[in-house]
Amino acid sequence: MSKVRKVIQLHCQGKSKLFISNYLSLSRNTVKKYIALYQMLNLSPEAIKQKSDVELETLFISNKEPELSPKLKDLYAFFPHMERELKKVGVTKLTMWQQYIAKHPDGYKSSQFCEYYKRWGKKVNPVMHMTHKAGDKMFVDYAGKTLEIVDPETGEVQELQFFVAILGASQYTYAEVSPSQKKEDFIASIENALHYFRGVPAAIVPDNLRSAVTKSSRYEPTINETLLDFAEHYETTILPARAYKPRDKSLAEGAVKILYQRIYPVIKQEEFTSIKSMNCRVWELLKQHNNKKLTGRPYSRYQSFKEDEQEKLSSLPVTRFEIKQQSFATVMMNGHVLLGKDKHYYSVPFQYIRKKVKLLFTSSSVEIYYKYNRIASHRRNLKPYHYTTEKQHLASTHQFVTDWTPQRFIDWATSIDPSVEELICRILEQKQHPEQAYKSCMGVLSFVKKVGKQRLINACKRALEYDISNYRIIQRILENGLDSIEEEQNEQILPEHQNIRGKHYYN
Repeated sequence: MSKVRKVIQLHCQGKSKLFISNYLSLSRNTVKKYIALYQMLNLSPEAIKQKSDVELETLFISNKEPELSPKLKDLYAFFPHMERELKKVGVTKLTMWQQYIAKHPDGYKSSQFCEYYKRWGKKVNPVMHMTHKAGDKMFVDYAGKTLEIVDPETGEVQELQFFVAILGASQYTYAEVSPSQKKEDFIASIENALHYFRGVPAAIVPDNLRSAVTKSSRYEPTINETLLDFAEHYETTILPARAYKPRDKSLAEGAVKILYQRIYPVIKQEEFTSIKSMNCRVWELLKQHNNKKLTGRPYSRYQSFKEDEQEKLSSLPVTRFEIKQQSFATVMMNGHVLLGKDKHYYSVPFQYIRKKVKLLFTSSSVEIYYKYNRIASHRRNLKPYHYTTEKQHLASTHQFVTDWTPQRFIDWATSIDPSVEELICRILEQKQHPEQAYKSCMGVLSFVKKVGKQRLINACKRALEYDISNYRIIQRILENGLDSIEEEQNEQILPEHQNIRGKHYYN
């Protein structure tokens, strides 16, 4: 304790801290600590000399807090209120000192006021050195340690990721387990956090994981396009933390460490068979965490959120975000593009035939763009090899084709003759899907203009007589007569009619 006495003696003689540090071979921080404690105790040099080494050790070395003066107690009692007020826009330390001095006219001056607040802040929470404005930022992160669920039927163990989101000002926290850190799960977790907070902050601060940042950069990282769409939908901003700079999201890092202590031990002692059941338990423990009073403060995270931050958050949009996927395709000659994932075709205006377009699709809609302009929008249809067509998209000739139906061809054939109707019905029945027979039906019926109504009727009767329902054979009968049927035998088209002979007759 002789060095403590020497430090105080030299300080009272007006020596500088640097001189005392060099003279007594002590670090400058130790010298500063002894002098600060001496000033806080308000003891005279004579009182220090009269105290024994044990008493000095209790005052200067012991971890026990010295008893505070009433003046300093009033000051420290004011600081929790000041900390919350500083999170509001426009509030400064000077305005808070003015409030303090109005209540305590004999209180500390502004410089001492700020110094004591700095000491109090380090003492209460030594890592929280940043002041966050209410409603400004939400920090998100994944815990390094995973959790597990067990399939009750197969006994298979599935690893789950632990997602954490925390609001900067109130430290109000959200957590959940999710199947992975993939883009879809990551965005879903952020969206769940926003709905848990019932509002949207001005910015979201994620890590540099691949689901958020496609290309890392110290100054201007490239943000995942889907995450940008999500931010636009919720009218917020994505501000990725710098790579290898954990202090940029120190609140999220700290929240993960606390939840390791308050949630992980409980979860690991219990067995869960589904993500839903585990999340229900996580949210129970999370509620306890948010309602627990903060260290050195007379309020909890939830109280701070309700009173100071909730009203500063922007309102949620009416609908939830749907992840958009994209693909590229070239418009076909029939005025449709193929969505490869579903193998389904969608129409676009015929002016864009042979143009390369971009398809953006969600679970419910498909939008088609050409050079950043949307040219078509459809409800998503998952039926493979089917067409979704808007009639106004097609050219006049294509619009005629869209009116093709089985009944249209049957009615057309009926207007010519019952034999033509019967042949058309057989052609339609031969195909697995009626659309496959449309061209054959059109080919047969169009012979009315080429050869006349009666010749077509006779050809259809002869085809039905020999159980023929093939457009190519009808064409040859009209052109060459029944000799054409013999030629078809050699091609094994009519294996059941090997003895057919004769000439065609047309009246």
